[in-house]
Amino acid sequence: MRLKSGIWVSAYLRRCGVEGAFAAVRRRGADEAGAVFILVNRLDGTVTLYGPAPQSLFDEARPSDRVFTAVLGGVTPVSEADAEVRIAREIKFDPDVWVVEVEDRVGRHFLDHVVT
Repeated sequence: MRLKSGIWVSAYLRRCGVEGAFAAVRRRGADEAGAVFILVNRLDGTVTLYGPAPQSLFDEARPSDRVFTAVLGGVTPVSEADAEVRIAREIKFDPDVWVVEVEDRVGRHFLDHVVT
């Protein structure tokens, strides 16, 4: 059984706080199973956007884990405007998505699982 999105986001916010980074929910999605997007803001006008990884990256032994991949800015961070366009497109496609923004000058994302 997969952890509800609302509970996962709460735990993620706490993790960011413990690591010394500010994080906040920018958009609240469906508590039960809304997709979660993590926007890492480097506070210099650039960001990296992480979203749910494709099914092919999931570990068959642990199908309930959340796995993220860089949707924008994986190698080189992108502008905030580019990320906002992508987030708006995701919301239009699925209005139940969550958007969490993390402010960290180094660009740490605190996602423990596979991030590609």
